[in-house]
Amino acid sequence: MLAIYKREVKAYFQSFIGLLFIAVTLFFVSLYFILYNMFSGYPYFAYPLSSVLFLFLVTIPILSMRILAEEKRNRTDQLIMTAPVSVGGIVMGKFLAVLTIYAIPVVAFCAYPLIMSRYGKVAMAESYLAILGFFLYGMAAIAIGVWISSLTESQVIAAVICFFVLFLGYMMDGLCQLISETGNLLTKVLRWFDMATPYQEFMNGVLNLKSVLYFVFLTVLMLFLTAQSIQKRRYQVSVKTLSLSAYSTGGIALVVALIVACNFVVSEMPSSWTKVDLTANKLYTLTDQTKTFLKSMQRDVNVYVLAGEDTGDALVKQTLEQYQELSPHVKVEYVDPTTNPKFFQKYTSNASMNSLIVTDEKRTKVVNYDDIYEYSSAGYYYDDVEVTGYDGEGQITSALAYVLSEDVPKVYATTGHGESSLSETFTSALAKENVEYEELQLMDVEAVPEDAVALFIYAPASDFSSDDVETVKAYLNRGGNVILISGDSEKATPNLNALMEYAGLSLADGLVVERKQSGYYRNPYYLLPTIRYSDYTTGVYGQYYVFAPASHGILWDETREDVAYDAFLKTSDSSFSKVDDTSSMEPNLEKGDKEGPFGIAVEAAVTLADDKTATLILFGCSQFFTDGVNSMVSGANQIIFSNVFGKIANHEVSVSIPVKSYELSFLTVAKSSVILYGIVTVIVIPLVCLIVGFVIWLRRRKK
Repeated sequence: MLAIYKREVKAYFQSFIGLLFIAVTLFFVSLYFILYNMFSGYPYFAYPLSSVLFLFLVTIPILSMRILAEEKRNRTDQLIMTAPVSVGGIVMGKFLAVLTIYAIPVVAFCAYPLIMSRYGKVAMAESYLAILGFFLYGMAAIAIGVWISSLTESQVIAAVICFFVLFLGYMMDGLCQLISETGNLLTKVLRWFDMATPYQEFMNGVLNLKSVLYFVFLTVLMLFLTAQSIQKRRYQVSVKTLSLSAYSTGGIALVVALIVACNFVVSEMPSSWTKVDLTANKLYTLTDQTKTFLKSMQRDVNVYVLAGEDTGDALVKQTLEQYQELSPHVKVEYVDPTTNPKFFQKYTSNASMNSLIVTDEKRTKVVNYDDIYEYSSAGYYYDDVEVTGYDGEGQITSALAYVLSEDVPKVYATTGHGESSLSETFTSALAKENVEYEELQLMDVEAVPEDAVALFIYAPASDFSSDDVETVKAYLNRGGNVILISGDSEKATPNLNALMEYAGLSLADGLVVERKQSGYYRNPYYLLPTIRYSDYTTGVYGQYYVFAPASHGILWDETREDVAYDAFLKTSDSSFSKVDDTSSMEPNLEKGDKEGPFGIAVEAAVTLADDKTATLILFGCSQFFTDGVNSMVSGANQIIFSNVFGKIANHEVSVSIPVKSYELSFLTVAKSSVILYGIVTVIVIPLVCLIVGFVIWLRRRKK
């Protein structure tokens, strides 16, 4: 085998085909690498590899067409077949030679993510997984080419047939949908040769054992068929060489059956066993919040997907499979509107394809397909949008919680004091938490409504009146909950201060300065507080930073025996509160400044006389729940927000899962660097390969 391998590798370089293949592959992948990654700044190397999949349809047939067909045409195959070399050795030697030529540019591609990492954060695991998928797809395509080359002595015929077969594998998903949108036995059989769908999983950042084994088994099957083809011809050349391993239709059927059986066994395994989510933002993995919620489910809930099981959204299907694996109470059923167009009318007046209907005997909630993905404008036209995030888990978990809940809690937000307004990001989080949100003018009511689970005071610009504070205190004395975000008023706020003192809390004068480098971001006023383990920090503790710029320090009265404090966000011991000259970028501790540590978010639980508890949660940063601040820490502040309202609403676990972004920050590459890398990777290296190959070929021809 080794001798055949060396001979074939040498032949590829001497015939110019090997270096031509390497040059063409490097050229196209490098071209898309420059356009997508270096020029446009996308941090995913999967983008160029997805774009050049069409390349295999042409290059693989050309690369593999001569490997056995040429032996037949020149009658040198008879020498090999009568030589003391096993058929398996012949096939593997030739296959590995072709694979080696293909592997050379693939190995070169491994340097591209490292180049990208010089200019920003790169999804390294996703990038190298994409390279692995690129290699496995090429490996299977080469095995197909080798098999077809063994069937004919014409290289042209081998190339044409190989192109046709690879084209079918590339287009099989679309062809199956043309045959039947709902799927049938024929499409299920045809999908066994759908090469593009498993490949796409690698490009999406999912290491799926099923996809890996698909390409491995396809390669093994093609090589086995190649060996059978050679064995048949070997038998025709010399009857004496006939053995138990000779060409056999039964043997082929047995191998095919074994491969189908192995695929069936793997397909029946739980996805948690076979899939590894390597995406930077864990797009395809359920959060701990959802896992905890599913464990607490006590009633069955039906989830109807308005699509065929084979034609529905693949990502939504994958997400629902995880729900089913984690809870026996989640029942998923696919209902295709093309065959049952009136089904959804039992639950809603209107529903689009791929929407979800979540229902039990008491309640129903519809998750529209448009809400499952997050979109942003990609151009000047209203319909020019791109998908930027996936909210399947957030919407499904919220719908399940809504259906199972006995009632919907309500939060009232005060108005009339210049309070800030929540952005759509945070109001959507409340909606997903299944919490109703309503504004309340305290002057218009005698008391906070009885159905209020919490009163939300969001960064008031002016002080409350004494009557307003008394109304809030009366609500607290009933065992109420108040969430107070301190404002940035330059005037004194004695009444709000009195409300804080109800729970033994107060704000230090000035803004907090952090001297510990790990405790701030670029500016000592831009705090990265220490996160303590708490119900409010679930999903954040030990995983993310939270961001609190221009924050007031919170102090609490430790002598109060009737109050239990939980400072779940704190500053370090080296922090201090700067009273004057808060504009300085390098503030120093001066007389009048108070040294820390401080709380940035503190819960104060006041024990009342009738064994009830009044809860006041105070945040010292007025910008803590804003989109700009939240985006700096990948949505971690929003997780805190959802946890706070989820606990106040007596949810065992927050069911508001933030949208999982598809995007990392764009790479920042200087134009000169783009040009330099473009010249080297797109022009110089492929051109050198072509020149070297041409020189070798020309010298051999002159001999």
